[in-house]
Amino acid sequence: MNETHANHTDQMPLHSDLGIPLVDLHAHLEGQISVERALEIARARGVRLGVVEHGGRGQALHDDETLRRYVEEMAPYSVYMGIQAEGLDWDHCFSESARAELDYVLSDALTFPERDGRRVRLWTAEAQIDDAQDFMDRYIDFNVQVISSTPIDILANATFLPAAIVEAYDALWTERRMDAVIAAAVAHGVVIEINARYKIPSATLIRRAKEAGARFSFGSNQHGEQIGQLAYCVRMARECGLTRADIYLPGD
Repeated sequence: MNETHANHTDQMPLHSDLGIPLVDLHAHLEGQISVERALEIARARGVRLGVVEHGGRGQALHDDETLRRYVEEMAPYSVYMGIQAEGLDWDHCFSESARAELDYVLSDALTFPERDGRRVRLWTAEAQIDDAQDFMDRYIDFNVQVISSTPIDILANATFLPAAIVEAYDALWTERRMDAVIAAAVAHGVVIEINARYKIPSATLIRRAKEAGARFSFGSNQHGEQIGQLAYCVRMARECGLTRADIYLPGD
């Protein structure tokens, strides 16, 4: 953790009546907009930004040199610096000292290993689900593996479901399945992202996770001009009674 940079929390935006920090820790620039423009958007929307770049084998950040270059480029700006880790071996790409220059790491379970060895991108049409119950059981196991096997801070896109089965979200995300992911997150100190783009997780999971002692981050999971939109996050915070103690910020 880059404590010096993470402590630059000057003028942290707070929601006026909830008293919680409004920080989008899942914002992508990816060459679509400059950091300066991103900061303009964030100020207009009353949020602070955490900028993430993809990291791991074959990604934009894939070794110490590329990671440190990214840190140097972002260091002058009042943003948190993170990576969206790809693959279960992403941490093998970087030394511990290089990883420590980041403010945080988030990852998700959306690149899913099928039985035939394919890596299926669950947010695309590749994700064809023949047996929803079988998929869910394997998906829960993979979520737990992502949480427990590498040093991440945030589980992003938590409870995401492919388009083929998303209408059955409430039926498929049973209490047993929710509790398995929540228990892993609490045991490993991993934060659960409330994702404004996909409007997940459900209020049911957030309440269960809060009761179990989990903490949460806010993320737009947006690119370019769309970053910083956190309406769903704020709504869930209000509905689920979240307080400052429930919200993760890098350096906490």
